[in-house]
Amino acid sequence: MWKDLIQNISTECVYGEPASIEDIEVLEKLFSIQIPKELRSLLYETNGVNDGYGCSLIWSIEKIIRENLNLGDRMEDAYIPFNNLLFFADAGNGDMFGYSTSDRFINQHDIYVWNHENNQRAQIAPSLKHFIEDWISGKLRI
Repeated sequence: MWKDLIQNISTECVYGEPASIEDIEVLEKLFSIQIPKELRSLLYETNGVNDGYGCSLIWSIEKIIRENLNLGDRMEDAYIPFNNLLFFADAGNGDMFGYSTSDRFINQHDIYVWNHENNQRAQIAPSLKHFIEDWISGKLRI
């Protein structure tokens, strides 16, 4: 489903090998969170999506873990804490895309952008599907 959706937008994307159940479990356990079914199904189909030039459009589980753990290294007084966001993609300019989290769950399917320059967060898509369609097609303006 996800590869078909993406291929209808761009034939230049490169896909990772499907994630395993164990990979998903490591991600969820590490962040004490249950990821949404839509992200889970995407990762089971392709563990990351890159454009034709090697830039990540959707991160692999390894990169999701690494980037979210790296957020803890940011200065506490310079940023609002990131413990209520789970990022899965970036814009290539420092801004990142993710889900809002609460009590170890992602209750909404809305996708948010975090602006690295002003620490603002804004809802930009009502679902992962809409985010992917707009992000890969270039319709998403941040």
